[in-house]
Amino acid sequence: MDLRWLSIPYKLNHFFMPRAKALLVFFLFLLLFSWFTSSAIWKRIKANNLIHSEKKYNSEDATIKKLKLKSADAMAFVKKNDYNQSTCFFIDMSLPSGQNRFFVYDMINDTIQNSGLVTHGRCNQTWLEGRKYSNMPGCGCSSLGKYEIGYSYKGTFGLAYKLYGLDKTNSNAFRRFIVLHSHECVPENEVKDEICQSDGCPTVSPNFLQELKPIIKESSKPILLWIFE
Repeated sequence: MDLRWLSIPYKLNHFFMPRAKALLVFFLFLLLFSWFTSSAIWKRIKANNLIHSEKKYNSEDATIKKLKLKSADAMAFVKKNDYNQSTCFFIDMSLPSGQNRFFVYDMINDTIQNSGLVTHGRCNQTWLEGRKYSNMPGCGCSSLGKYEIGYSYKGTFGLAYKLYGLDKTNSNAFRRFIVLHSHECVPENEVKDEICQSDGCPTVSPNFLQELKPIIKESSKPILLWIFE
């Protein structure tokens, strides 16, 4: 007697059961996803993301407005003192250090041409909370004010540019060896946390300094760097 037909139910069961289990798991997943997206948790997440997006947009909008106002003052200064009238550098210390706050500003078109991360001084502390500024030699702090970007040289960290303080708040910059240079601790892109701190120098990432290099080199007149809060 041929009993092979007895194995057919087993084979069918073996064929359909794994697929039935897979479908069951899939439908359970859909139910859970549907419940989650309609729950208060999901609504709270969406609301938080929306608030974060709005805050970032408002922050960027406020930064642009602030730079436009600074640009008007910078233009008056560079015209009076025979500096480069097409490009200047702004550093807004009121922004978090993990956010782009070094701005290459096109004063002719009144727009941001480029931006990158930059450090602030730690004032000889292991880690400085908040911001503190000083012009005293040996203080290790950042100094607010206008700077003239001077000659380039090869320093401890490679390419660097001498900075000459033009205000009472940063008049000791050259004596303090405050220079524009790069360091590997500065990320190339924005980050959520604060970045490394310096001994007072505005320190940028290596790639960003290379982007600044041709701008400084090709300028026939000194470029203004303005650090403000």
